[in-house]
Amino acid sequence: MADVIARSEAEMLGLGAALARVLRAGDVIALSGGLGAGKTTLARGLLAALGLAEEAPSPTFAIVQPYAPPEVRLPVAHVDLYRLDDPAEAEELGLEEYLADGALLIEWPERMGDRMWPEALLLQLDFLDDGARRLTASLPPSWKDRWPFP
Repeated sequence: MADVIARSEAEMLGLGAALARVLRAGDVIALSGGLGAGKTTLARGLLAALGLAEEAPSPTFAIVQPYAPPEVRLPVAHVDLYRLDDPAEAEELGLEEYLADGALLIEWPERMGDRMWPEALLLQLDFLDDGARRLTASLPPSWKDRWPFP
C-alpha cells in the first residue's frame, strides 16, 4: 500500500499526469471513492498528460469513452461503471479488447464484482477532514517499479 495526499484540484490533476508518464498498453487503473472524491479529476489529469487537448467529459452516461491517437499518445478507454446494476453487465462492454494496444481507466470498479483484472492498479480516493484527498494505492507487481510517487 502507498498513500499520496492531494490538497487541491491542481494536485489531483498532477497525480493523474504522473500516472500517465508511466502508463503502458495493457494497464488497468481502477479508481474507487465516493461521489466528488476526485476520480474524474484524476482521470482528466491523466488524459491531458497523454495529449488530450479538451477537458475529458465524465463518461457517466456514455459508460465507455474511448480515446485514440492522434488525440492521445496511447489508446485509453475511460470507463464509469456507476450506472451498472449487475456485475455481469460489465462483460457486455468488451473492455478486454482495449487492453491489446491500450489501457483502461475505470471509475467505480467495485460494480464489476470479482471481475477486476488481478494486475490492476487499485486506487482508493478518500476525503480528509481538511478537504484534501488521500489516494491509497494497492500496487500489483507490474506497478511496483513504476509507481511514480515517493
